[in-house]
Parts: sequence; structure tokens; C-alpha cells
Amino acid sequence: MRAIHDFHGGIHPPERKTLSRPGTLRELPLPPVLVLPLGQAIGHPAQPVVAVGDRVLRGQCVACAQGDISANVHAPTSGVISAIEPRPVPHPSGLEDLCIVLTADGEDQWTARTPTPDWRTRPPLKVIETIRAAGVIGLGGAGFPTAVKLIAGQRQQIHTLLINGTECEPYITADDTLMQQRPEAILEGADMLAHALDAQTLLVGIEDNKPDAIAAMQRAAEAYDGPRDVDIVSFPTKYPSGGEKQLIEILTGEQVPSGGYPADIGIVCQNPGTAMAARDAVVEGKPLTERVITLTGEALDNPQNVLARLGTPVEWLLEQAGLQASAASRLIHGGPMMGFALATAAVPVIKTSNCLLVPSETELPAPPPAQACIRCGLCAEACPASLLPQQLYWFARAKDSEQLQQHGLFDCIECGACAYVCPSHIPLVQYYRAAKDSLREAAAERTRAEAAKARFEARQARVERETAEREARRVARRAAALAKSDSTGEDPVQAAIARAQARKNATVDETDPVKAAIARSAARRANAASADNSDPIKAAVARAAAKRAGINPQSAPPAPAAKDSDSEGNA
Repeated sequence: MRAIHDFHGGIHPPERKTLSRPGTLRELPLPPVLVLPLGQAIGHPAQPVVAVGDRVLRGQCVACAQGDISANVHAPTSGVISAIEPRPVPHPSGLEDLCIVLTADGEDQWTARTPTPDWRTRPPLKVIETIRAAGVIGLGGAGFPTAVKLIAGQRQQIHTLLINGTECEPYITADDTLMQQRPEAILEGADMLAHALDAQTLLVGIEDNKPDAIAAMQRAAEAYDGPRDVDIVSFPTKYPSGGEKQLIEILTGEQVPSGGYPADIGIVCQNPGTAMAARDAVVEGKPLTERVITLTGEALDNPQNVLARLGTPVEWLLEQAGLQASAASRLIHGGPMMGFALATAAVPVIKTSNCLLVPSETELPAPPPAQACIRCGLCAEACPASLLPQQLYWFARAKDSEQLQQHGLFDCIECGACAYVCPSHIPLVQYYRAAKDSLREAAAERTRAEAAKARFEARQARVERETAEREARRVARRAAALAKSDSTGEDPVQAAIARAQARKNATVDETDPVKAAIARSAARRANAASADNSDPIKAAVARAAAKRAGINPQSAPPAPAAKDSDSEGNA
């Protein structure tokens, strides 16, 4: 038996998980229109590779990842691209983002796929590349690209892959249902991820409030014949034991260092849905185009877990569950602790959508207005990261970035336990999120400023280098000229003047009789003016005219001899 440990803090909110009947899964009909936001993962949004009017097939890549921290987006069904435009997306800001709008043709035709059932014989990097191409990300809510975690694991010694089946958030039963419905696929996917990481131990952690999921995963583990040790572990229910740092401490007794990652202590965490999506991507050649979502809340006539296509409009999805709009107090994307309210139901399902909660007013009343902090310390007792939420609150209000960082703001997992126990109803997590965004933006601005400074310094160095090179060439030419003058005995300056004078005194091109006549006339005037000492100004003007004509007045070409008209007439 594996020893079970505890972590600091934690709370026990009402679970309300039976409302959505965990273990039952409904596959929905195909919606007529799907909306695919380009930014469905942490990092850079994908870049569209289709145009309006294109026909696409299910599984076809419609937007390619940009950089490492990004994820491909694939068509959830076959149809025609009807628009690429800003649409509302599920985000706390309520703002719009660029989306690809796909009108389904009802055929649901797949693109060509490349299954790899013999993945155990493939190199880990080939498996990781297939997972990356399939657009698989963390489906537990964080949305971190799975391939990035696996690549990071390649650079460190990973001994354990931990499948996080905790699902500690109230109401949500998507992972519970998936573990009951497809335990063998989850375990195969976990084995595949461990193969990519070269991890020798598979550890699955599940809270003890999911007995059916525990039993299903244990049966799958008993039938597993792979090369790794598999351990299915249940532990007491406490929120937020689903945080990866908290779960690691529960199952191993080790703590992830502040500011560090689980890989720093040889562990990588993945969600059951992520493991299954990776398995489907490699074994069946299916990119990520659907996921399990919990539809729950007392404002729904038929709460349930559904297998929904990515891009399905939330309003259409809730209609399938019997939405009673008059009874709904608000619409929450995610659970009541870490989720956020949606400004509109006209948003699509994305890869990180694990729950849509539509509570009634009595079920989940709106929080009362915030009051002054009474310094009771309950938030510090509940914090699972052993932080000082009260101090972070004051520093966030004061925008004291230095103190926020010193007090470990980025170690906050935004679980909401502090706000849940606060008697003054202060929305602490919202302050922390805003402070994190400000710090990230300040860091990004510093990065941009440093890049601009580097570009300026590089330009200055280039200008100075080019100036020095020109000066070096000039000095070299001067030295060569002096060396030549020493050998020939002539002054290089006077030689240059002589060469310029020679060019000016070049013979007039006699092939152009008009220019030749103008030059001879200018020369005659210059010579006449030079001979006439009575008006030196006229003489200087005449000489200048001759020089402009390209003639040395003293060497003007003679005019051609006049022909005798009589002789010509007698000829």
C-alpha cells in the first residue's frame, strides 16, 4: 500500500456531483455550425491555413500552431468554411477573438488518417511529434500543449507519470465519466506518454468519492500487460487536491520547489482526457476534435455528461440539456470555484471546456458586496500553497510588484479556497489574476525594451564598423599614393590636379558639328577677351564659358577652311 500524505490548507465545499449522473455519457448530434477560436491553448494563437469557401474534412488541420507554445486546430466535421472573423469566445474578459466558422455538410467525412498501433516500436520523439500534430493539450483546464511537457521531460530524468484523476472541483464529472467509460484507452494512453518520457512508473490518483471510476481503472490495471508498474491510488476527498503540486505531495510526500515544475523532481502530470486524446491521436490517427463535457446545474432539466464536438455553440449545447433560461442565475464556464461567468451563451466549446454550470439563484446565489478585510487569517489557513493571501491582497491593491513576487504570487493556483472562506466576501482570486496579468505585461514590456535596445546597439556598432572600414580604405589609398610618389618622385596632389585638367582639356568631339562650333566660338571669344586688357570682367566671363564648353581657350581647334563658292560652282 502506498502511503498517503496531506497538504496544508484545503476546504470541503458541497460536491453536487451526482446531479450530472457520472458514468453516463451521451453522444450529441452534429450541430449545424461550429466556431473554432484560433487560441484554444496557452501561448500563441494558431494561424489559419484555409480560406472562406474552402471545403474541409473532419480531422483536417485548419489552423497551424505558431511556435512551441501553441496548438493546431482541426475541423471537427466536414463542411465549408463560411467565415473567418472575430467572434465571442469563452474567456473571463468577455472579448472577441478571431475564429474560423465551419458550416457542417452533415456527411461527417474524415480526412485521410495514419494510425500507428505499433507505437511501442517507434522512437519517443516520433510519438511526441504525432501528438503535437494532433493538437493535443492538457484537457484538465490549464490548456498547456502536451508535446511541450513531453519534450521537457526528454531533457530531464522522469521516473513517474502521474495521471490526475482527482477532479476535485464541485459539480464536474467529466473525468469520472471518462474513467468509467474508457479505462483501457486511458491506461494505454498513459503507457504511451510514459514511453515518450521514458518513465518507469505509472501512477493514477483518484479521490475516494469516485468508487466506480476507481474500480474501472483497477480492472484495467489488472489487465495491463505493459512493461511498467501501474498503481491506482485513492485518497480522501479534499479541495483542491487536484492541483498537481498538491496531488504530488499527497501521493509521494514530496513538494515541488517554489517557482519550479513537477519535472524538477522527476514527475510529469497529465489528465485522463489528455491521455485518451494522445492514445486516439497515435493509435487511431485522430486529432483532437471532441471532448467530454459536464452540463449541470438546477436550471437544466436534464444535467448530463456529453461527448461534444469542439466549436459547438454553448447555447445549442444547453438546449440539448433542457435549459430553463428563466431559472438560470448565470452561466459559468468551468466549476463554481475556478470557473468564470460567461457574458453570453453565443460562445463555442473549446479544448479546455470541461463543464458548463447553469445554477439557479437559490442554488448558487450571487456573492454579497465585498467589505473591509478584518484580518481574521482564515484565508491563510485555507491556502493549499501555504501563501499569505491577505498580504497578497494588499500588495495587489497597492500594485507593489516587488512584494508580490517576494510573497510568491505566481505560486498561487487560483483555486478560490481563500475567497470561499473569506467572511468579508472579498474576491481575492480576481485581485491575484489581475496582478499576475500586470506583472506579465510588465515583464513583456521589459523584454520588448531590451530587444529594442539590442537592435539600437547593433545598428550603432554596424555604423561605427562601416565608418572605420571606410577610413581604413581611405588611409590605404593615401598610403599607396604616397608610396607611388616616393618611387616616381611626383607629388600625388599635383598629379591628381593634372589628371583633372587633362580631362577638361580633352579634344572636343568633332562628330557633333553643332557642339564643335559652339566650343570654337566660346574659345575665340575667350581668346579675344584675354587679348583685350581693357575689360578684365568680360575676359573672365569668356574664359568661364569656354571651360563650360569643355575647351581650353588657348588650344581651341581651328575652324574648317571656308570653301570657295566659285571653285565649288565651277567644279
